[in-house]
Amino acid sequence: MDPEHHSKIVIVGAGIIGLDVALVLAEKGLGRSVTVVAEYLPGDTASTYTSPWAGCNFSALSASDEKALRWDRLGYFHLKKLASEKSAESFVSHTPSTEMWDDTPPYEKIRDMSAYLEDFKLLPSKVLPDGVKFGVSFSTVTINAPKHLEYLYKRLRDEFGITFIQQKIPNVQSAFKSPSTVAVFNCTGVAAGTLAGVQDSKCYPTRGQVVLARAPWVHQNTMRHGRDYETYVIPRPGSNGNVILGGYMEKGDRAERGAQPGRARSPGCICGAEAVEEGGTRVEREEVQIGGKRRVIVHNYGAGGAGFQAGYGMAVDAVGSIEDILRTITENPRSCL
Repeated sequence: MDPEHHSKIVIVGAGIIGLDVALVLAEKGLGRSVTVVAEYLPGDTASTYTSPWAGCNFSALSASDEKALRWDRLGYFHLKKLASEKSAESFVSHTPSTEMWDDTPPYEKIRDMSAYLEDFKLLPSKVLPDGVKFGVSFSTVTINAPKHLEYLYKRLRDEFGITFIQQKIPNVQSAFKSPSTVAVFNCTGVAAGTLAGVQDSKCYPTRGQVVLARAPWVHQNTMRHGRDYETYVIPRPGSNGNVILGGYMEKGDRAERGAQPGRARSPGCICGAEAVEEGGTRVEREEVQIGGKRRVIVHNYGAGGAGFQAGYGMAVDAVGSIEDILRTITENPRSCL
């Protein structure tokens, strides 16, 4: 990082998790106090830059713990608002959805989903395919992942004044290169497992595969949650009739079971690695000493395939964990310039 740059807050990583943190900070009026530092920025393509390759939609694939359910609710309303108010601009669209499970899902998840998802219905067993034990339908959103990232990037930069620096940092401590920086958000995804200063042994990659196919007749999101796999068909808004066909396993390099493209023409296929945190997504504040001074790192990663739907809720909690620091920035605006 440029030592002459005097940001109070640095976000490391420009995937959906880092951009959502930037958005929450910007909505608090702190945009000009924020710098995002990342090896890749929206518009780039790389196998290790996972966010642009996502399906992506709001679905029931996330965990069933209290935090995950809360992040889902916050993400659903955030994305629904974008679909209602800025659909064409944000590449987020209202879409009907059907989701099925090979095993009955936890009661808490279905109870929580049914309380806020629009048009939520349980599907009768007679309409479910062989091997499926439980199914629901509801109104969801689908997202054109690469275009949505570019929308956020341009909005954060042009509307809120957030600075973006394209650079791969050698360690998380280097994000504090400016003496003005008081907090760093670590939103590095899979890299958290190897990034010096973090090296989280509980963070591991989940291998996934998607196929981009042209199928303009598909207007519904379909998910199947298996015992050791996920498969899905997701129409991609603003893409002239393309859909995402995909699937991933829980961990490592085991082979996926992908959705079958049928008569759809396939213009592309990609494999990628999503960050998963053993024991649950990590949203955690850590106190550190940098140059003899107290500083704060907020770790925010490990959502796996739920990053787009949970990212905004995760960001709300991640930012909330440093409210004491944010108050000092708000109270002393001149110190942020």
